[in-house]
Amino acid sequence: MRGRPRTPPSLVPLLQEIQRRFGYLPPEALEEVARHLGVPLSRVYGVATFYSQFSLRPKGAHAVRVCLGTACHVRGAPRVLDELVRRLEVGEGGLSRDGTVSLETVRCLGACALGPVVVVDGTYWGRMDPAKVESLVRHLREGSEDVQA
Repeated sequence: MRGRPRTPPSLVPLLQEIQRRFGYLPPEALEEVARHLGVPLSRVYGVATFYSQFSLRPKGAHAVRVCLGTACHVRGAPRVLDELVRRLEVGEGGLSRDGTVSLETVRCLGACALGPVVVVDGTYWGRMDPAKVESLVRHLREGSEDVQA
């Protein structure tokens, strides 16, 4: 935090810097930010939880996001999510035991016509079903650099 202004408007840039460095916002870092800026810790947490770009939990090397928006939901997204949870052995919003995969849900990914949609490391997997989940998980477990839908 050296060289950063000690004013509340610098809160978001400080959090972005910490997120880049650690991949998430560790509690100790948030406490240090509050001290550094002279603001209540509740304000720091309020900003950190308001913006979806920030995470309070460590993330895996692979980020898996499942859309549960209306179009995806009615086309079977809950079954896709259940299958991902089962095969990855991780709860929604969690991290796999080996720390390689983060699983989270979102309300809309803006690809409704492709629903249900799962995004893995920025790659969209459209028209997902349990069989495609098996293929996706196999690619993740094999360490494939090129996970394709």
